[in-house]
Amino acid sequence: MTAQDLPLGRHVDYPREYDASLLFPIARALGRGDIGIDDNALPFIGVDRWHAYELSWLDGHGKPHVGTATITVPATSPNLVESKSLKLYLNSFNSTRFDSDQAVRERMAADLSAAAGAQVDVAFGLPPIDESADNAVVDCIDGLDVAIDDYGPPHAGHLSVDPAQIVSETLTSSLLKSNCPVTGQPDWARVVISYHGAKLDRAGLLRYLVSFRDHAEFHEQCVERIFADLTAHASPQRLSVEARYTRRGGLDINPWRAAPGTAQPTAGRDERQ
Repeated sequence: MTAQDLPLGRHVDYPREYDASLLFPIARALGRGDIGIDDNALPFIGVDRWHAYELSWLDGHGKPHVGTATITVPATSPNLVESKSLKLYLNSFNSTRFDSDQAVRERMAADLSAAAGAQVDVAFGLPPIDESADNAVVDCIDGLDVAIDDYGPPHAGHLSVDPAQIVSETLTSSLLKSNCPVTGQPDWARVVISYHGAKLDRAGLLRYLVSFRDHAEFHEQCVERIFADLTAHASPQRLSVEARYTRRGGLDINPWRAAPGTAQPTAGRDERQ
């Protein structure tokens, strides 16, 4: 068996110099149309927060610098940026000289804003790892003793509520998995759902989240689908959905969508990321 016969990743040359053209924007309207969301009248606010763990560049003397970055893309931007293209773009900084660290940050912000079609914020550093998954006010539903045999496509029919009980609660599950529509690779996440309204049936919610398991859709679109399905089937008075996807290729993404007027949750990272 030769190396070409092995079921491993094929050799890919990473860019040897800075190249903004590597960024590949995808119109959000395409995915939103499939979900039934009008891109011109969004029912939510939100951001996509990227964490970049593998960032490097050369200073004016050719000495390498390394860092991390937090990239925040508004959900109102006309485009999302495909994750593999973002990785290749960041790799293009590896052998490129910049006069200052600030010049790197400003270049990234300008290029990503152009690709997304809206102002993108770039800050060096990452938010801290938090303990929200273990917080007493956050209930994890993964321990429910339920039988599940539906792994896709996403089935909102699993969702139901008890209109006699009006509650405010935050539920979380680490069992959300979908697949990248570009590479086919699995995307793993912990999802956090905060709402006020008729009490969600937790077993049904877990079955619904697991029904994403064989589904191919971008991270951002999965979160918007969850928001739209919960809105349609549970009619909460307040709703916030955040997914913290595990790292792949030195990047993780944390899309957040919420009803207008909802305070944005404090930025944080999970240990799995």
